Amino acid sequence: MAKKQTKNSEVEYEVLENPEVIASRLERGETFVRENSKVVGGILIVGVLLIAGILFFQINKQNQNEKAQAEMFQAVYYFEQDQTDLALNGDGSNAGLLKIADQYSGTDAANLANFYIGSIYLSEGKYNDALTHLKKFSASDYFVQAKTYALIGDAYLELENVKEAINYYKKAAAEGENKYFTPRYLNKLAVAYEEDGDLTNAIKTYETIEEKYFESYEFTNARKHKARLEGLASR
Repeated sequence: MAKKQTKNSEVEYEVLENPEVIASRLERGETFVRENSKVVGGILIVGVLLIAGILFFQINKQNQNEKAQAEMFQAVYYFEQDQTDLALNGDGSNAGLLKIADQYSGTDAANLANFYIGSIYLSEGKYNDALTHLKKFSASDYFVQAKTYALIGDAYLELENVKEAINYYKKAAAEGENKYFTPRYLNKLAVAYEEDGDLTNAIKTYETIEEKYFESYEFTNARKHKARLEGLASR
């Protein structure tokens, strides 16, 4: 073992201290570059183009997002005034949410536009269209994301796809659990369980509201429906 270490030390010394060895290695490196100049040059060019492409994409996306947000201002105003047709389709001078979501796809503004569009379609009873747009939306804010899951659950429940409604209500209730909105989503979940004929889980869900969210608006309702379902289950 000692001999092996000594041999390695000698090799390292030779590389570090012997000018002829260093020169030989440098020459081999230069020869490789000369003989493969096209390959090396191609690699460098690809690297430069890749970096330039990433920077251009990021800058362009930021510019697109800023432009989309500016165009979206009037559409959001129409949404807040419950002028849903103008919000969706624009007024002839200002773009509507549908155009913004399509034209600026991939931007934060288009992402938010999909939330507004889905909400409008849900209120108009266009449940499949609502699902299409709500599922395109995502938020880092768990309050907003939970609300989106609940809206998707509402759309599925209206379409009588109770299993999917239950799935999304569970997601809504689990997303950033809090005393303000979680009991509301749990109440929706309990209703969906009952709709599905699953009285056991409906009772458990009402019980969760009763035990954990006794200060919520849903508390009294949960106690009432829990007692009703327990009566049905005991028959």
